[in-house]
Amino acid sequence: MSDSERKNTLTIRDNRTGRDYEVDVLDGDVIRAMDLRKIKVHDTDFGMMAYDPGFTNTAFTTSRITEVKGGKGILEYRGYPIEQLAGQATYLEVAHLILNGELPNGKELDDFVDDVTFHTYVHENVLTILQGFRYDAHAMGMMISTVAALSTFYPEAKQVDDPENRRIQIVRLLAKMPTLAAFAFRHHKGLPYVYPENGLSYTANFLNMLFRIGGREYEPHPALVRALDVLFVLHADHEQNCSTTAMRVIGSSRVDPYSAMAGAMGALYGPLHGGANEAVLRMLTEIGTTDNIPAFMDSVRRGERRLMGFGHRVYKAYDPRATIIKRAADEVFEVTGRSPLLDIALELEKIALQEEYFVKRNLYPNVDFYSGLIYQAMGFPVELFPVLFAIPRTVGWLAQWEEMVVDREQKIARPRQVFRGHPRRDFVPIELR
Repeated sequence: MSDSERKNTLTIRDNRTGRDYEVDVLDGDVIRAMDLRKIKVHDTDFGMMAYDPGFTNTAFTTSRITEVKGGKGILEYRGYPIEQLAGQATYLEVAHLILNGELPNGKELDDFVDDVTFHTYVHENVLTILQGFRYDAHAMGMMISTVAALSTFYPEAKQVDDPENRRIQIVRLLAKMPTLAAFAFRHHKGLPYVYPENGLSYTANFLNMLFRIGGREYEPHPALVRALDVLFVLHADHEQNCSTTAMRVIGSSRVDPYSAMAGAMGALYGPLHGGANEAVLRMLTEIGTTDNIPAFMDSVRRGERRLMGFGHRVYKAYDPRATIIKRAADEVFEVTGRSPLLDIALELEKIALQEEYFVKRNLYPNVDFYSGLIYQAMGFPVELFPVLFAIPRTVGWLAQWEEMVVDREQKIARPRQVFRGHPRRDFVPIELR
């Protein structure tokens, strides 16, 4: 067939009826799911549906924010490679890029930083909410609750179709997340709250609110500030993952962004998502020494254990974020001292990258493999790890939420199901059961 005769369509034959159906192929080898509804045995039928548990091969939105090329190990925000952004930009610079589509110039960045800095304080009544939690309450549970509560402090946030109002709420959330996280940490430790010091950078201010004791000056090491900034850049967005999908689905009801983000944070709280780096630390601690690695890896090969921090749903090559984090780990350990678990981690990585069993299963290190070691070395308790994920991911959630709000193709999320329950039956009175 000549090029002029080719059409950008797909012909589907229904062997049940012998009928052929022609559907349009959109950009990126995509067909519209609703086109499948044309395929029917009888005219009164509902029509064909696609069954896709976990959305493993279903695109439910278009986006211009983040692209993951999993087969090549590439991650880009607005077209910029993650390696360049993590190496040269600050987190707030990247946040501006993700929200607005372009890197800011000097004045735009200064104005954005000023806007975020202006909103770092939280209402004093938020402290009352925090005081209601037990001393040992998990920081992520406290964060989810306080973020949801913010919707009551800013009732105008419900006006999601007002662009200026949306932007104010976005800036507020970016500004207040580190403050809420630090307050949750201090509550857990039984320490007085440290209020924002707005002369510091975004990440330095966060570390100050976490670790300053009394009236003494606290000056975080520049290498640790930079490492945390890099980690925040790496976690800023990651396409349509579980929590981002939750953000979009909840937001599709036109609820305020605080409520939608509380739901996204709930999704992140799960051990298969934001809790994965904690699982890596537990695994390394359980292995104990490099002498125990062969026996552990044998149990992995037999399917008895999981190799945490390796493999990814999207990446079929080395996760580009893992390479950057590994370099950041070296810089952090120069300040804090070398983690005794690092040798175990390096040996596990070496084995996984060389042995056919792991290579053919695409079990390359992912972003979670080294991040937990860095957080631990910097003095963060394990309970704070998902919170450290949520703070930078805030900008990704909000950018994806706003993109969904203004997308005229989007409707309230309402997936179909394949019903496998009882057919219709009559009620039986209780005395006859």
